[in-house]
Amino acid sequence: MSAVGRYREVGASRWSAWLVNGGLVALAVVALAPLAWMLSVSFMPTGEASGFPPPLLPSALTFDNYQQLFARAGMGRYFANSLMISAAITFGALLVNTMAGYAFAKLQFKGRERLFQILLAALVIPAQVAMLPLFLMMKGMGLVNSFGAVIIPGLATVFGIFLVRQYARSIPDELLEAARIDGAGELRIFFQIVLPMLKPVLVTLTIFTFMAAWNDFMWPLIVLTDQTNYTLPVALAALSREHIQDVEMMMAGAVVTVIPVLLLFLALQRYYIQGLLLGSVKG
Repeated sequence: MSAVGRYREVGASRWSAWLVNGGLVALAVVALAPLAWMLSVSFMPTGEASGFPPPLLPSALTFDNYQQLFARAGMGRYFANSLMISAAITFGALLVNTMAGYAFAKLQFKGRERLFQILLAALVIPAQVAMLPLFLMMKGMGLVNSFGAVIIPGLATVFGIFLVRQYARSIPDELLEAARIDGAGELRIFFQIVLPMLKPVLVTLTIFTFMAAWNDFMWPLIVLTDQTNYTLPVALAALSREHIQDVEMMMAGAVVTVIPVLLLFLALQRYYIQGLLLGSVKG
């Protein structure tokens, strides 16, 4: 290839890179613009965001919306409720889903494949269909209007079991057999050998589970009848009906709702993509 041809090829590749990066930047701006405006409105004085055209930046920076949100609306209690419920669901789901996924991947028992196929078939059933029988089960157990009614249904998910199973299938059988020959029991093998090897997929599952529990609105709204037990999304929806004109305070509540999951994702993003990719191609 001549020098001119190579120069043209390099120039074309640079233009392609510029176009791709420019498109990605444009898409990022479109995706982040509503979040940036939400943050900006949360610092505006009361009523400023209702003007036309709505301002992009606050005329005077104020924290009154956040103060009213926690002082008058009692958002601190709802934040604590959501944090406790989400943490309990995440911890319990990690334990249950990893044990079930490892069992489907490496343990031999009768009907294993058929049972796993039934679990996968449950993925196509909308969650709303199961809410009525699930509510009746919680009512029969006396758990309605308690945190247990929110936590227990989230302790096992088909997606979590499937994700762990796909990743756990890559663990060498020879390693597990060697541990059994050395006299290690199944629980010791699971906690000391299997769990450390599942770290990438566990981080991915942690993010998915915490985000799902934190953002869940419908199920807590159904089973929590006492307002003091409300989670943050339910409390924010109830508050929006009382303060429908107070856009700035509602935006402050939305910012408070977004911050925990955003911080969790930023802290664990290095392992998130790794766990997703490895879990999807293993086995």
